[in-house]
Order: sequence, then structure tokens, then C-alpha cells
Amino acid sequence: MSSIRISEGLPFPLGATWDGEGVNFALFSANATKVELCLFDERGEREVERIVLPEYTDEVWHVRLQGIAPGAVYGYRVHGPYDPENGHRFNPNKLLLDPYAKAYVGELQWNPAVFGYNLGEDDLTFNTEDSAPFMPKCQVVDQTFTWEHPLSIRVPWDQTIFYETHVRGYTKLHPAVPEKLRGTFEGLGQREVIEHIRSLGVTSVELLPIHVFLNDSHLLDKGLTNYWGYNTIGFFAPDPRYFARGPGAVAELKQMIDRFHEAGLEVILDVVYNHTAEGSELGATLSFRGIDNLSYYRLLPDQKRYYINDTGTGNTLNLSHPRVLQMVMDSLRYWVTEMQVDGFRFDLATILGREPGGFDYDSGFLKACRQDPILSSVKMIAEPWDCGPGGYQVGGFPPGWAEWNDRFRDTARDFWRGEEGVASDLATRITASGDMFNHAGRRPWASVNFITAHDGFTLHDLVSYNEKHNEANGEDNQDGTSDNRSWNCGAEGPTDDAEVCALRERQKRNLLATLLFSQGTPMIVAGDEFGRTQHGNNNAYCQDNEISWVDWNIGDEGKALIEFVRKLTTLRRTLPVLRRSRFLTGEYDEELDVADVKWLSPAGDALTSDHWDDASMRCFGLVIDGRARVSGIRRPASDATLLLVFNAYHDVVEFKLPDIAGSDQWTCLIDTNMPVRDSLPTFESGDVYAVTGRSLLLFSLEAKGATARVFQRLEEKLTDDIPPEQAGSA
Repeated sequence: MSSIRISEGLPFPLGATWDGEGVNFALFSANATKVELCLFDERGEREVERIVLPEYTDEVWHVRLQGIAPGAVYGYRVHGPYDPENGHRFNPNKLLLDPYAKAYVGELQWNPAVFGYNLGEDDLTFNTEDSAPFMPKCQVVDQTFTWEHPLSIRVPWDQTIFYETHVRGYTKLHPAVPEKLRGTFEGLGQREVIEHIRSLGVTSVELLPIHVFLNDSHLLDKGLTNYWGYNTIGFFAPDPRYFARGPGAVAELKQMIDRFHEAGLEVILDVVYNHTAEGSELGATLSFRGIDNLSYYRLLPDQKRYYINDTGTGNTLNLSHPRVLQMVMDSLRYWVTEMQVDGFRFDLATILGREPGGFDYDSGFLKACRQDPILSSVKMIAEPWDCGPGGYQVGGFPPGWAEWNDRFRDTARDFWRGEEGVASDLATRITASGDMFNHAGRRPWASVNFITAHDGFTLHDLVSYNEKHNEANGEDNQDGTSDNRSWNCGAEGPTDDAEVCALRERQKRNLLATLLFSQGTPMIVAGDEFGRTQHGNNNAYCQDNEISWVDWNIGDEGKALIEFVRKLTTLRRTLPVLRRSRFLTGEYDEELDVADVKWLSPAGDALTSDHWDDASMRCFGLVIDGRARVSGIRRPASDATLLLVFNAYHDVVEFKLPDIAGSDQWTCLIDTNMPVRDSLPTFESGDVYAVTGRSLLLFSLEAKGATARVFQRLEEKLTDDIPPEQAGSA
């Protein structure tokens, strides 16, 4: 270390920045009195140098070290008052992680020394043990990488289909992935893996958190782990667990993203900026708490010893502070500009829009995102709820945001399990929930529709279990929601009953077809396309094993379901009427003599308020007229006209096919009771179709053009893309 030359450096950019000859270190702390930079050997085991940061500019401590290169391992010790009752928890005995670190070495060991107070006593005590031997360390990285394919994939919102998955679980059992690469970024980027995803017709792969996260000590004590990763400790670094070639191998993630872009697939990150892994006032001192607790966290105004806990995890990041807001914005821009990701799904996003008075439509974070020239060009998806007061904000985010729509999930589940009084609400949900999203010029794509997500039952379990079965989580089956709105179709769990099994498969098709034929943006969970099971576990957050891993031993029923999903996504892609850019309202257009939608009874008549008010109604039809305007330009569209029939009755319903604009022939494209057919049957207007109990149908009016061609291709099992000139109208 004698070759290191020390200079003042710069207060920007924050973090450790390699400039080709040396590294600039910059750390924000408004309330510290001194900051020390600790340099370690390459394994992070032995401290080899400690340097006091010599300059303090605009609340940023900084230094530049000539002679330090990528691979250097470091951490900080920050001095200041230990005064929890006034919000300060400085303790220089604790080695701290750089909030802007781009890579990490080593793992946290849960030792009493990593706590700022004495375990077994209250948090007002002061612990003097050195935490460095038990801490992971930060690492300087070289960002050099040559991108071979498009730097970004901007799939139009109306064509987007999300596919949610987990980096480790998706390939851990994949037979085509070399064993040493399974569960890694490199494994997820294998050709066979990407080809399967692409063949499904999805456009955007949404990854559960990949930011570096920590395992909770109580889970480790039970032999479990924080598998999902919603416990972030660093917002700029990929978690080392997902590297195949050791820590700091950032190029592995870039290569994976590059391969996804080559296949035309977007990469979306699930991000957790609402809290950190440091927990409550009784948690460890690992980074933010020891750097500047009063700035980084929301504290009770009159009791600064305690944290505001709107997240349910013990702490809440304070995005009202300009430097904390800057950190989040810098992180987001880093992932877009340096890592080339295509968007973000924000966990507990209501937190990010909170100011001291509660959720604010015009909060600093939401305004910053809206005006940012980089972030405004990528997909921004909110999970629009948190645990705090007024936390449920579905439909409450500003223009430019999409939002997870749990109302769609709950209503679709209720309808298909036969609940009464649901049909009217389903009609609203399948037309993009205009009651919540049709304001401020927002578009139908703002509603991200889903039947399942990582949190809850898989699609197979949704139709196979009435009750959760979380015994493996070690909490006596008390964890996880009991409000699953599931139906086991007559038997709990696995069964050999052929009738029950057939009904379950049809229910899967009903739910998937409802999702992919609804207006809005659909999201599918990985494995649902072939019926993956978690054996009734609806809260597998701690299961890094076969419960959570995708099982690629796919049987005949699973293969058939994959083919059905491909039919649905191809029809959605080929028929723009299934993904209109304007909300469907049913309003009559006198100039065109057409209404964009009509709601029909099984008798073929228009549904009245009496029909909608009838709690026992479980069958109805929806006509989406392809002539209705799709923009403000006063001219008719030329899309296919479609009829969707939803029947949640347990028995057959006779449905009369309507006469629309004098046309007299309907082609049945999908019947979930007959997923495989030799040909496309046609029917005359006025014909009565026997709709099987618990089934969904899609008809197209005079399917001559693209509709017929695409369905023929599907039946021939050709899965390549439909040429643009053949897609669009029928």
C-alpha cells in the first residue's frame, strides 16, 4: 500500500469510481464527525490500510487514491454521536457497507458484534466489538463490457406480456443448463432457457429482486433462507449468489441481459427501495444506520429512537430527504444506463410516494421519475400498496406508471370458482378497470392484470387446494394469507380422480384465457404455463429448494397447457382488438353507428341493469367491435370483431350468437373445453352454441384474414413470429 497516493478527490459521483488510474471514494453523511476508509486484502479477511477521508464538501466525505484498481476491497467506519433518542446511531466499531457499492465480497455472519448495541440489553447501550470479521465487504469494479446486441428493447405497452420468474429457481433443475451454471445469471442466459421463454409469446421477463440482500438470522436458525430476496442491503450491486464465477463478475449479468435483448425480450427488475435489511431499532448496524441514521430512515417525529414502519419490515427509507432520493434515482439510472435493463417493478411502491403527511400523488419521488429523461423512457410498474395508513393506492399513481391490479386477480378467481355477484365486477376488470385507471389520459395498459404472482398459490395450486399448506415454513401454517379465493375442484391436493383432474385443467385454461384476452397488461408467473406446483405452499419466500424451484419434468398435461398458452399469446399479438389503446366504455358513436363494446345475455340480448344486479348471473358475452375508433382521429378501425363468452355455471348454457352489422358467420377460435381441434368451426348468426359448464370461448366475426392464418399456424405447431404484414386485421 506504500504505492498509494492520496489526494482530496471529488464529492461526486458518490461511491467508489475507477477512472483508469485511481479510485475516487465519496460518501454522504450530514451528521458524521469523521469517516475512515478501510482497505482489505482481496478476500476481505484482513484490513491492510485505514485512511481518514480528508475532505467534506456539501455533506459528502471524499478522497482519491492513486494506485487503487478494480478488485480493491473496502468498507467504512463512520464517527459521530451515539444518541438513539435523537436519531443518531454512529458507532465506528462497526464496519459499514457503501450504499453505492457495485459489488460485494463475502457473506454476513450473524454475530453480536454486527449490532451497534449490546444484544440482550436495550438499544441505548453501546457495543464496542469490531464487526469487520463478520461483515461482507465492498469491491471496486471495472464496468468495461462490449454489448453485442440492441442496448435496450422498448416493447410497446399494448404489446407487453410480463413473465415473472426467479433467477435461481428457474434454472436450478433445468436439464439443459450445465450444473455449475444452474441458479445463476449465466444459467438464465442459456439459449435453451431463453428459447422456451420466447416461444411462449411473452415479451418482458420480470426478475424477482437481484440487488444484494441478506438472509434473516431467524430463517437461518431454522435451516431456511430469504429465497425471494426482498431484504436489500445494496441498491447498486447484483447479489453474489447469482454469479457463476465469483464476486464482482458483473459482466455475467450484462451478458445475460445482452442475450435476452438478442431474443427481443425485455428485462424488468423487481426492486425494493421501500426499506433495507437493517430492520428496526433492534436490528444490526451494517450500512445506512451507521452512516447517517437520521437522514436515511423515517423516524417517529417525537421519538426519534423508533422507526416508522409502513413497510412491516421494521424500517422505512426516507425518500423525503434529498440525498436519499438521489440515491434511489442514481440507482435506477445506473441500472438503465450501465446495465441496460428495460424497466422496474417497485415493491410496496406506495412507500416511495409517501411524504410526512402520507401518500402524495405529487411526492418528490414520483415527480422526479416523471421528469427524468432516462426513467421516463422505461417501464415503471408499481405494487400500489403498503402496510401504512392509506396504503392501498391502486389507480392512484400518476400518468406514465403501470400498477399491479389485485382487483383483477381477486375478481377473476372468484368468478371462476362460482362466487355469486361477481359478473358485474369481472366486466369492469376485463376491460382494464376503467373505474380506477381511466383518468388523466392514462391508458388501459396501466392495469397490470394477473391471476397469480410469486406471492401466493401457483396456478396449479389455485385449482387444487382450498387451504394453504405452509408447514415447511416452520410457523405452524400460520404464515401466508388465508384469503386465497381458490377451489380444489372436489379434492384437496393430488388426486387420481379423472373428472377432478379434467376440471382442474379446464379451470387453468379459463383463468389463463381470461388473463390474456382482457384489456390491460397481462403478467404470467413462470411455470404456470405447464402447471408448476408448490404443493399448496402459498408463501414460499423462505424455500430455496424443490418447493420453489421450477420442475422441468413436464408431463403430457403440462405440454398441452404450454401449447394452449402459445395459442392465447399469438391471438393476443395478432388481434389488436384484444389490446386496445383506449378504454372500452360502451359509448355509442353516432357517426360510425357503432359502440366499442356490447354486453350480451345468453339469449343474445343486451344486458340490462337487472341482469347485472342478479347475483346468480354467471354467464355473459362481450362483443368488442373492431370498427370502433382506436384514436382521436375520426375514422373507423378495421380490426376483427370478437365475441367472448364467459360461463362459470357448473352446467351447459345455450348461448345465441348475435347478429353484428349484418354479418352472418362466426368462427370459434377458442373453446377451453376443447383446447385442441382439427379445424376452426363456423356458425351462423342466430345459431345456439352449447357452452360447456365452466368454460370460456372466443369467436371472431368472419375470420378470413390474419385470424384464420394465425390459427392455422398454431394448429401446425409453428411458433415463429407472425410477419407484421399479416398481423392486425381480419
